[in-house]
Amino acid sequence: MKRSAIKQHIIETASQLFYKNGYNLTGINEIIAEAGIAKATLYNHFKSKEDICIAYLQHKNHTFLKDIRTFCKEKEGGTAQLLGLFDFLQAFFKDRDFNGCWCIRTVSEIPRENERIRGEIQGQKVGLIGFIRGLLEENIAGLSGEEQDLLSRQLYLLYEGAVAESHLHQSDWPIQSARAMCSKLLN
Repeated sequence: MKRSAIKQHIIETASQLFYKNGYNLTGINEIIAEAGIAKATLYNHFKSKEDICIAYLQHKNHTFLKDIRTFCKEKEGGTAQLLGLFDFLQAFFKDRDFNGCWCIRTVSEIPRENERIRGEIQGQKVGLIGFIRGLLEENIAGLSGEEQDLLSRQLYLLYEGAVAESHLHQSDWPIQSARAMCSKLLN
């Protein structure tokens, strides 16, 4: 296997384990065993568990943004693309492996002082707000920049709340409720 393929295999393996079991409950030896690699191979690609965590967060975010962007853009223009955020979440919730937000799960497990992981997660969340703002710019006419900023943050909070609460309650009613609230905000 090429070096880049081995690294990607480690990231995908760690991603599955971190998302399923949590960051703290997933040990380096478990990643090594699950990936079927030697310890030296893992440390050839990553200096620490924290480095693997950053790669995991980036991998999940890249896949998420690509998938949600494609999903929303396939919707008819206007409010349908913004409501698509919640339609996407509904489909994600129905996935048998749904385990809530990987960022929130991870940040809840790290010490407050871990600025590197926290910074990565904050950056990803700012990116999601930016994506939502882009959808607003493209689909809702007549909003000032300030209104776009405010509304994008509001829709982000609805989305994030729906993720957390659907995971907590193991039900999709929070997603449906957030979608209905989004629809009211956009009308």
